Amino acid sequence: MPSTYTSLHYHIIFSTKNREDCLAAEWRASLHEYLGGCARGLGAQPEGVGGVGDHVHLLLSLRATHCLSDFMRELKKASSVWIGESFKSPRFHWQEGYAAFSVSPSALEKVRRYIANQESHHRTVSCREELISFLRKSVSPSR
Repeated sequence: MPSTYTSLHYHIIFSTKNREDCLAAEWRASLHEYLGGCARGLGAQPEGVGGVGDHVHLLLSLRATHCLSDFMRELKKASSVWIGESFKSPRFHWQEGYAAFSVSPSALEKVRRYIANQESHHRTVSCREELISFLRKSVSPSR
């Protein structure tokens, strides 16, 4: 085979430190745009970015050469600095860690819609409840 082909799609979720509701609605869309641009700058293809006041969802296509943990460290570091400088929030931090789930190409549109509808989704489900649901489904897809 003369070249390499991969189809590596991830649904990534990470939250603010202590899940504080500090991603202000007034600038949240700018944050989502920044995260998408930052992901592109790191060589990924953002396919969806969204979230609410205490966490973010990303749907990304990564290259085979990406190391997910290195990618996430750089993305979170850059966005922390940007939030601090742009919105005068010098003590802003993301919570340690993240959740990353692989996504099949046939499920991309469904995940994209899910990320786009975060505001309405989180009127009834907390970030913690959402993450527990994702973790359960990743262990046992039949649930």
